[in-house]
Amino acid sequence: MTVESGVRWFKSVRSTGAKECVEVAFLSAGVGVRDSKNPTGPALIFPAADWDRFTAALAAGRFDTN
Repeated sequence: MTVESGVRWFKSVRSTGAKECVEVAFLSAGVGVRDSKNPTGPALIFPAADWDRFTAALAAGRFDTN
């Protein structure tokens, strides 16, 4: 699957510009995620429901290692 043209990619407002960021775009097919250092490279595309479960788990601290 390819990412449609004209989508808006964005980084977290907490991004420090250290070139270790990912960018996210909301697509008609779900949510795209790509490496901010390589914007013309490949992107992962997740169904919206999977992305919602992932971000909810992040917010709940389920991936915290502390």
